[in-house]
Amino acid sequence: MSAPITVDQIIRKLPSRFNAEQAGSLEAVFQFQLSDAQPFFITIADGSCDGQAGEHEDPNITLHLDEATLIRVVTGEQDGMSAFMKGQLRAEGNVMLATRLGKLFSGA
Repeated sequence: MSAPITVDQIIRKLPSRFNAEQAGSLEAVFQFQLSDAQPFFITIADGSCDGQAGEHEDPNITLHLDEATLIRVVTGEQDGMSAFMKGQLRAEGNVMLATRLGKLFSGA
């Protein structure tokens, strides 16, 4: 059995899984507020992606969820929309950006 995925690993791996073609001219900051782990954000601009720990001062969208839900969504085990419908994920800001997240990052 492999070791569990951590938020730090997710932040480090996101740029390598970023799908620049899907991003097109998108410029956005996705803030992840985790109820049981450190917050982090990803900045998408100029066809690239950068993940950083902490809180961005002016994100386009803030996603509220727990670490387990985040890991299920980024590994493709759970669809972000299903997490939202089950009340496991809450979005504030430009919620239409949340619908693009799955396409912006390829599976683990």
